Amino acid sequence: MNAHSIPEYCQTLGVQARAASSLMARASTASRNQCLRALARLLRESTDALQLDNHKDLERATAAGLSAPMVDRLRLTPKVLDTVAQGCEQLAAMPDAIGEIVGMRQQPSGIRVGQMRVPIGVFAMVFESRPNVTIEAASLAIKSGNACILRGGSEAIESNKALALLVQQALTEAGLPADGVQLVQTTDRAVVGELITMPAYVDMVIPRGGKGLIERISAGAKVPVLKHLDGNCHVYVDDPCDLAMAATVADNAKTQKYSPCNASESLLVARGVAAQFLPQIAAVYAAKGVEMRVCADSRRAIGALPGAQLVDATEQDWFTEYLAPIISIKVVDGLDAAIAHINHYGSHHTDAIITRDHMHAQRFLREVDSASVMVNTSTRFADGFEYGLGAEIGISTDKFHARGPVGIDGLTSLKYVVLGNGEVRL
Repeated sequence: MNAHSIPEYCQTLGVQARAASSLMARASTASRNQCLRALARLLRESTDALQLDNHKDLERATAAGLSAPMVDRLRLTPKVLDTVAQGCEQLAAMPDAIGEIVGMRQQPSGIRVGQMRVPIGVFAMVFESRPNVTIEAASLAIKSGNACILRGGSEAIESNKALALLVQQALTEAGLPADGVQLVQTTDRAVVGELITMPAYVDMVIPRGGKGLIERISAGAKVPVLKHLDGNCHVYVDDPCDLAMAATVADNAKTQKYSPCNASESLLVARGVAAQFLPQIAAVYAAKGVEMRVCADSRRAIGALPGAQLVDATEQDWFTEYLAPIISIKVVDGLDAAIAHINHYGSHHTDAIITRDHMHAQRFLREVDSASVMVNTSTRFADGFEYGLGAEIGISTDKFHARGPVGIDGLTSLKYVVLGNGEVRL
């Protein structure tokens, strides 16, 4: 596709999406749920064929020298495909939020005023790496009565095309417009620049990927952007706490998977438990090949540990999202210092405290300024599927409209509805 045809192509996508959005918005709950169940069935039936398409992307990514965590993000294993299929089924089983009226109140004038939940209309999603996002975005668009335009990364183009065909097959099977979900068929980056400046056709853009991508889209967009910039997530080990629990959670939050945005990138340890806890968790990380960027107090507490990769932390380490087997470790004086550190250096994504002190837990929940705040559990749970949302369109660190894992509600808006019986204003 040449550069001259990009605006025309995007115009076509926009016109088709806008037309489909009105049909999606008025589609019955039954037809949208039928579509989701059909998509789940097609994903399971097509697992082998999808893996063949996915293998082409994996081979190309490896040849291009992508890092192991980045290649891992591209992988469509049977487990990944079954998880997104389950997400479709979970969404289908959930109540339909569209058309729900909340907060209806009688006013002194006699009118009744409430709010109705309605679809956004058309959203464009620009994402990198993980092809399973194609299904997550499509399934949430279907459930929420929206149309969407999806632009995946060039590194997953074959996988995304194969998945998008299944989505359109499911839409057609359920009597819904195939253009309700459209995948951009070219890897030309100029498409993104067009999509984010089309307010006549696109109501919201959702970037999901690296910080550079999200900053570029936020700077150039002429439509609202639902975003998160990065996932510098923390686990804070409090004094007092269950040290065995702390070790289990701190291990899982970092090493269960290195590439997601909800993996822990920084470990904060209260001074009162550092001498006991740090040698224990450092041994776990050393055994798994995790490099530790440590403060002076952390280094002293860990001591001479065979096989440990200890590197003196710099100021930049406290800000860094590694997405790799690296973690920064800092000893802090206590709860106040931990909260201050997280609010200053963190990305307002997901942060956890491990503690036995109820008041400390409550203060952490209230005062840490992040989209998800956790007590005595792993940051890896910050995910739409794990939160029972069926799937997620992304994790928002914005403070308006939607925050945290964004499911159905985040793809809807509220409009006021007023019911009367002939009342007039005096």
